[in-house]
Amino acid sequence: MQFPLKIRGILLTSRWVFGFIFLLCAALLGVAFYMEHVMGLEPCPLCWLQRFGFMGAGLVSFLALLQGPTGFGVRIYGLLLAITAGAGLGVAGRQLWLQSLPADQVPACGPSVDYMLEVLPWFEVLSTALRGTGDCAEVVWRFLGLSIPGWTAVFFSLLVITGLVLLFRRQKPREWIRG
Repeated sequence: MQFPLKIRGILLTSRWVFGFIFLLCAALLGVAFYMEHVMGLEPCPLCWLQRFGFMGAGLVSFLALLQGPTGFGVRIYGLLLAITAGAGLGVAGRQLWLQSLPADQVPACGPSVDYMLEVLPWFEVLSTALRGTGDCAEVVWRFLGLSIPGWTAVFFSLLVITGLVLLFRRQKPREWIRG
């Protein structure tokens, strides 16, 4: 039995919830690739890490969608969703902090992610990316007053909250089926 959740008369199961999250993450990644390839916005290292955060949350949700977990399984997937989205939220928060720095405190611009992947070991690329560069502090696009990492922080926050709700939601006791 899947955990039922009723919203305005619509019965939502864990498959519906995880399916929606998977589609949301796929749509957000689609927007990111549109911004890169159509709008010509070059992603900085922290932008790449935020993409990986959405990929992780999407993968967790896709696996849960395929499995259709019940009971304890919903809690496990909720925890994994909260962890992956929480990591993405941390990266988005780091980039928002860099964007809020005065111009004289912004770190120097660094090499592109493609170049770093070619010449540096993976661990060094990751540590360099997490530090952020001057590229990460540049605001190149805004919508309703929020920059790209501002919007990713909003979506990561929603995913973390959803994961925590799935983790801590009280389950109804199983009803025994008489047969």
